[in-house]
Amino acid sequence: MILSTTETIPNREINEVKGIARGSTVRTRNVGRDILAGLKNLVGGEIEEYTKLQADAREQALQRMITDGSKLGADAIVNVRFTTSVITQAASEVLAYGTAVMLK
Repeated sequence: MILSTTETIPNREINEVKGIARGSTVRTRNVGRDILAGLKNLVGGEIEEYTKLQADAREQALQRMITDGSKLGADAIVNVRFTTSVITQAASEVLAYGTAVMLK
């Protein structure tokens, strides 16, 4: 699957638009990470536990979007975007979406 954040793929022509491909995941923090994050908050710096949590969530959402695009019969997804939203105080959703297309 070819992915692009732009509207086109260089040197390729879009033959057909298959629809919107999307993938999401909802993740929560855990107590162990919150304790470590609280300690980091006292001294400052990157909270690596949350950085890894978000990176894992983005990767899972991206893989689910690719699976969705494949089910639509696409060989590329253009205009790929990510968005997040808060579900509860301790949980957030990461959504990956784009336009599933067939290339010539």
